[in-house]
Amino acid sequence: MPEARETAVYTHGHPESVLRSHTWRTAENSAAYLLGVLEPHMRILDIGCGPGTITADLAALVPDGHVTGLDREPGILDQARATAGERGLGNTDFTTGDVHALGFPDDSFCVVHAHQVLQHVGDPVRALREMRRVTRPGGYVAVRDADYAAMTWYPASAGLDRWLDLYRRVARANGGEPDAGRRLKSWALAAGFTDITATSGTWTFSTAGERVWWSGLWADRTVDSAYAERAVGAGHATGEELREVAAAWRDWGAREDGWFSVLHGEILCRKEV
Repeated sequence: MPEARETAVYTHGHPESVLRSHTWRTAENSAAYLLGVLEPHMRILDIGCGPGTITADLAALVPDGHVTGLDREPGILDQARATAGERGLGNTDFTTGDVHALGFPDDSFCVVHAHQVLQHVGDPVRALREMRRVTRPGGYVAVRDADYAAMTWYPASAGLDRWLDLYRRVARANGGEPDAGRRLKSWALAAGFTDITATSGTWTFSTAGERVWWSGLWADRTVDSAYAERAVGAGHATGEELREVAAAWRDWGAREDGWFSVLHGEILCRKEV
């Protein structure tokens, strides 16, 4: 089994403003492209499971199977275990690990799933090869990642333009690729997959409640998160500049005509039998 290695820094960290977004995610709003192939008996590995909301949804969909949630950060797994426990799901377990070197034998899972993971790793092709290795023949690797350069909003905002430029620079300095969504199919081909279904999906925030929630979490994340610390520490922005970007987020969120769309690339790769 290949040796584990750390190759990138997770840009966001796990402050409340980040978990506010992560705990909102469900299988329906974040993995709909996968649900049609699930069967009740399947064993699933959910990589980058975070607080476990998607993991729990997947476990409920495979009542005769099992879901293993994996994350690099041991602290977040307590919340994931609590999420599964609150839902009365006895078919889950959680462990730490590195997607570049998964600690499982070959052909262990029917489905290996990763949501918003490959944008944060140093070697996404190696990660996909590992995901393929631990997938059973005939099983699936399912990956979904946002594409920051493809995000779009209305009305125009110079402050949000600065946010997008800053975020992409910080993420790349951390060793990741913020525009991962458009690259997923290419990475999968390089990893050896031949049966690839490539699609896309969006999150859209336009109602008053959606705008306040989305703008608020990004305003908070911009001034109080690992991302903010790295932006200032590496000289990408000053604290005052971050506060100005946060204010631009709140200004956008207060606009009645505000609209924001997050584009995601998706790949569903079937491992050859």
